[in-house]
Amino acid sequence: MAENQENCTVLPDKYSSGPHGLGDPDDKTLRKIEKNVLIPKILRERSQKEKCAEEVKGFYECAKDAGLLVVFSCRKENLVMRSCLQRWFHDENFIADCTNQYLDQRSEYRRTGIGAKYQKRKEPALL
Repeated sequence: MAENQENCTVLPDKYSSGPHGLGDPDDKTLRKIEKNVLIPKILRERSQKEKCAEEVKGFYECAKDAGLLVVFSCRKENLVMRSCLQRWFHDENFIADCTNQYLDQRSEYRRTGIGAKYQKRKEPALL
């Protein structure tokens, strides 16, 4: 009886199959949460770190110097930073690149069972 319970699931096969029961590694369909939350998160992080690093740094320096008056003192820097981020947030090629990056990470997770933040630590810890 316990054997039947292990194989029973309410999830579709594409979410519960695969080598570790985490879903089909080759499935490229996206759920709503992935489209609306996870991929925009990658877009924000990559655009801040890669594409608009100078603008973000300029706003950060201005905000650090202005203190509580950041709203009034750093309008120009904020406008420059926001326009740069918005440009990349609506760039179709960049969105496709970030989507492919997410799908590759998800496929690797479904294939190995190891999350993305743990995949970076592949070298053994020294005791």
